[in-house]
Amino acid sequence: MEKFDKNYIIGFILMILMYGGYMYFYTPAEEISTEKPKTEIKLEANTESQLNPVAQIITDTAALKSQFGSFSKVMSGDDKIITLENENLIVDLNTKGGKIAKVTLKKYKTYDSFISGKEVPMVLIDDQNSTLKLEAATNFGNIDLANLFYQVGEQDKNKVTFTADIGNGQLIEQTYQLNENAYDVDYNLKLSNTDGLIKNEPIKFSWENKLKKLEHDLKENRKAAQVNYYTAEESFEDLGLGSNGDNKESVSEDVKWISFKQKYFTSGIISENSFFKSLNIDLKTPLEDSMVVKDAMISAAIPLDNLKTGNGNFKFYFGPNEFSILKAIGNDFHQNLYLGYDIVKPINRFIFVPLFNWFEKFITNYGILIILVVLAIKTALTPLIYKSYVSSAKMRVLGPEIAEIKERVGDDAVKVQQETMKLYQQVGVSPLSGCIPMVLQMPILMSVFFLFPNMIMFRQKGFLWASDLSTYDSPLSWGFDLPVIGNHISLFVVLMTASSLAFTYYNNQVTPDQPGPIDMKKISYIFPLVFFFVLNSFPAALSFYYLVSNVVTIGQQLLVKRFIDEDKIKNILHENKKNFHTKPKKTNKFADYLQKQLQTQEELNKQKAESLKKRKNK
Repeated sequence: MEKFDKNYIIGFILMILMYGGYMYFYTPAEEISTEKPKTEIKLEANTESQLNPVAQIITDTAALKSQFGSFSKVMSGDDKIITLENENLIVDLNTKGGKIAKVTLKKYKTYDSFISGKEVPMVLIDDQNSTLKLEAATNFGNIDLANLFYQVGEQDKNKVTFTADIGNGQLIEQTYQLNENAYDVDYNLKLSNTDGLIKNEPIKFSWENKLKKLEHDLKENRKAAQVNYYTAEESFEDLGLGSNGDNKESVSEDVKWISFKQKYFTSGIISENSFFKSLNIDLKTPLEDSMVVKDAMISAAIPLDNLKTGNGNFKFYFGPNEFSILKAIGNDFHQNLYLGYDIVKPINRFIFVPLFNWFEKFITNYGILIILVVLAIKTALTPLIYKSYVSSAKMRVLGPEIAEIKERVGDDAVKVQQETMKLYQQVGVSPLSGCIPMVLQMPILMSVFFLFPNMIMFRQKGFLWASDLSTYDSPLSWGFDLPVIGNHISLFVVLMTASSLAFTYYNNQVTPDQPGPIDMKKISYIFPLVFFFVLNSFPAALSFYYLVSNVVTIGQQLLVKRFIDEDKIKNILHENKKNFHTKPKKTNKFADYLQKQLQTQEELNKQKAESLKKRKNK
C-alpha cells in the first residue's frame, strides 16, 4: 500500500471542513444544489475581497445591484438543461437565458456520420454555433433578456415555462411547447408589469447561426445556404442563394418570418401575431473553416405591445426541407424548398413532388422509384413523342424534293428557304410541327434539373455503386481540383452522357438535313458533352434520371416507328401537293410571317447586289 504523508492528510481534511463550513453558513438554503455549481456574473473585486470569500459575495451583490438595479436578482442562478422531446426532435433549453441550447433531429444523420457508419442523430444547432439574444432598453441600460437566469415553472415532456421574477410583480416569462410528431416549437414571450422597468421601445431580437456542414460537398452546400424571409406584403425574398461570398441586406418592410435555409434543412422563426421590423441580414462565408458552411447573422425589432399583453407568440422550426412538412407551418413557409424558376415551379409542385411521394409509399429502392417515375412521365408524353416522330417522318419523305430545290436554286440561301416554305405549304406540313412537341417537353427536363438537388427524399439513399443519391457518385476521384471537372468523375454522368450521344446519333439518322449555313446535326453533339461537365457535381439521382429518360425515349421512338407507314405518309403528301390549287387555303400566321421575312430579305439582297454592281461600273 502506498504511504501517505500525514501533513497532506491533515491539510486535506482541514480544507474539506473549511469548505463545508463555508457552504453551510454562507449559502442560502434555497440555493443549495446538488446538480450543478452556481453560476455568477464575474465582476472586478479588490484584493481584500479576493482573500475573503464572504467579502467577495457581498461586494459582487452590491456591484450587481449598482450595475443592474432590479435585474440584479436574476443575474445569477442555476445553469440547468430542460429537455423537450417528441418523435422527431430533442430540444434542450437552458435556464440561463431560458433559450434554446441545442436541437437534435432524431431521424437524420450528418453525411460524415452516415459514411462512417455511426448511428448518431444529427445536431442541427447547439450553443457552440447558435446564439440568440433579446435586448431590452431598461432604466439600467440595454439588458439581454436571454442572459438572465430563469426559474422553471410549469413543465411536462412537451412544454415548459421559464420565469424571471424581478420583484414587485414584475415578471419575464418564456414558454416553449414542442408539438407532437412535428418539427416546430411554439414560443411565447411575455412581459408582466414592466412599464416602469423596461422602456417603451421594441425588443431587439438577434440570432447568429453558424450553419454546420451537414452534407458531402462543401462548395455546393455553400451555394445552397441562404437566409430567406417573407414580408407582410406576402413577398418571398432570399439572400445568398448560389453565392460563395459575403452578403448583406437591410429590409425596410415588415417581415413575417425569417429562416436559415441549408441544402436539406431549415432553422427559422415565425411571428404569429405581429411582424418583425427593421430586419438586417449579414451573411459571411468563412472559407478557412471547413466545418461551417456560412455564418449567418440576423437582427430585427419586436414590437413591445404584444409582449405586454401575452400575445408575443412565435414559432421556431427546425427540420427538413420537405414540402408537406414546410407547408403545414403556414404563411407560405414551404417556399424554403426551392423548386426552380416560376415557369417550372408548378410542374415540380403539382406533378413531380406528389408523384415521387406516391411511389415512395410502395417502393423502398430509390433507383427503381426513379425508373417508375420516368416511365410514368414518358407514358403521359407518348402522344407528343408520336406527333414529333410523325413530323420527322414527313420531313424525311420530303428530303429528296428539298435536295432537288437546293440543286436547282444553287447557293442562294434565301431563295432555298422560300422554295422550301412553298413546298411545305403545298404538301400541308408545318416546319414547327416537329419542334412544338419537343419544346413542350423542355419544361419537364428543366424542372427535374432544379428539383433533384433539393429533394431530401434521396438523401443518404444508395443505389448500385452510389452510396448517397443526393450527392455525386465518385468511383474515380483524386485529391486535387482540376479546372472545370473538379476532383472526381461521376460514373452516372458518364453513362448519361453516353446515352445522350447515342440518342443524338439515332435522332440525326432519322432527321433530314435542314437548309442553312449551320450544320445543326454536328452542333447537337456538343450539348451532351457540355452537360457532362455541368452535371459532374450534381446529385447522382439527377444523372440517373436523365440516363433512364434517354434510354426510354429511344425505346419509345423505336416502338413508334413500328406504327408509322412512311409510304402512306408519302402518298398523302403527294396528294396534298396535287390538290393544292383546288383546295381552300388554310391561313398559317407563322408561315405567312416567315414568308414575308424571306421576301424582305430577298429584296435587301437584290438592293445590295445592285449597289455593288453600280460601284464596280464606276
